[in-house]
Amino acid sequence: MSGFPLYQVDAFASDVLSGNPAAVMPLDRWLPEALMQRIAAENSVSETAFFVRNGGHYEIRWFSPAMEVPLCGHATLGSAWVIFNHLDPAADSITFRTRTMGDLTVRRDAADPARLVMDFPVTDFHPSQTFPELEAVAGVVPQSVWAVRAADFLLVLDGPEAVRDFAPKIDRITTLGRNGVFSNGMMVTAAAPGGVEGPWGCDFVCRNFQPGRGVPEDPVTGSMHTFLVPFWRERLGKDVLVSRQLSKRGGTLYCRDLGERIEIAGYAVPFLVGTCSVPVF
Repeated sequence: MSGFPLYQVDAFASDVLSGNPAAVMPLDRWLPEALMQRIAAENSVSETAFFVRNGGHYEIRWFSPAMEVPLCGHATLGSAWVIFNHLDPAADSITFRTRTMGDLTVRRDAADPARLVMDFPVTDFHPSQTFPELEAVAGVVPQSVWAVRAADFLLVLDGPEAVRDFAPKIDRITTLGRNGVFSNGMMVTAAAPGGVEGPWGCDFVCRNFQPGRGVPEDPVTGSMHTFLVPFWRERLGKDVLVSRQLSKRGGTLYCRDLGERIEIAGYAVPFLVGTCSVPVF
C-alpha cells in the first residue's frame, strides 16, 4: 500500500461546512485513470482534483463520482488553496495546464490575499426553445431557455425566489436532449433585484443540477460562470458581477468579464487533511 496526501477544501466559502467541498490530491506521478475514477467515487464529493507538478506549472485533471470532466472551478480553487497554503506558500500565482481548456491561472487577490482569483476561458451558449418535456421535468415555464455545451439546458426564471424553490425531477433530466444527444444537466438563473445593494446581496443567482455527471445538485459551480457572467453582463450592463448560488450549502462568486476570458474569485477554507491509501500499480 502507498499513501497520497488528501485534502478536502470548502470552496467559494468563508466558513467551513458551506460552499462546495472539493477533494484535492497532489501526486508525484499520474495514477491509472481507472484508479483516479474509483478514488473520486470513493470521495463522494462533486469533484476530485488530481495534479502533478511539471516544472513551473501543474498538470490538473478533475473527476466527478461518475466521469472525468473537462473543467471544474471549485476544485481548481481548492487545489490552488492547497498549493498556496501547503506546497508553495511563497507563490503569488499558479498556472494549471489542462487537457481541454488550455492554461488556467490562479492568483492571490492583491487587495485581499485570502481571496483567490481564477482566469478561465468563456464557454459558448446560444438560444434554445422550451418544449413540453423540458417544462414537465423543470416543473416551471421558464422566461427563456439556452443551450450550453453538447446538450445541457440553462433556464432563466422569474426571480431569485423561483431559483431558490426550483425542484426539478432530477431523475428525468438525462432523458432530455437535442439532436440525439442527451443532457447531463439543467441550470437555472435569475437577476437579483437591486444588485449587490439589494436584499439578495448579489447581481444574479443560480443553481446547477448534473445527474448525468453523478452530481444531483452541485453546491457551487465555478465553471458555470464561464457563460453566466457574459450572459448577465449583456443584460445588466456590468463587467463586475457578484453571483450567489442558492444551493443548501450556498456560495458566493466574485466575477469580472474580460471579453474572451472570465475572472472568477472566491474564498476557500480547509475541512480535513489526511492520507489516501491506494494499491500500488
